[in-house]
Amino acid sequence: MKTLLLDRTAWDLVLDASGNIACATDPYQVAQDVASAIRTFRSECYYDTTLGVPYWQVVLGQLPPASFIRSELVNAALTVPNVASGTVTQLVLNGRQLAGEIDVTDANGNTQTVIF
Repeated sequence: MKTLLLDRTAWDLVLDASGNIACATDPYQVAQDVASAIRTFRSECYYDTTLGVPYWQVVLGQLPPASFIRSELVNAALTVPNVASGTVTQLVLNGRQLAGEIDVTDANGNTQTVIF
């Protein structure tokens, strides 16, 4: 399955040298898909409302334990095809902002750090 390449700053589509919409390739494709999965709000995907992190339901406006947020982020990462494992290595809860890093290992044993 192909993933459209997104600009890292604007999180918007990117064109290739020929002016076509660019596609991401492995291993970056896996990292981008994990970042997208973590940014997805639960119930946001109308074709599968079980995908995403329960930001509206449990995280935003609440004060859940960091361990809960870590497990939800790992669960979101594991929904990406070819992701074998994930470990949140850094989690920053600053006011209303959530940021951090997650190390994901794909089925081929390649490990990447995804910043969210």
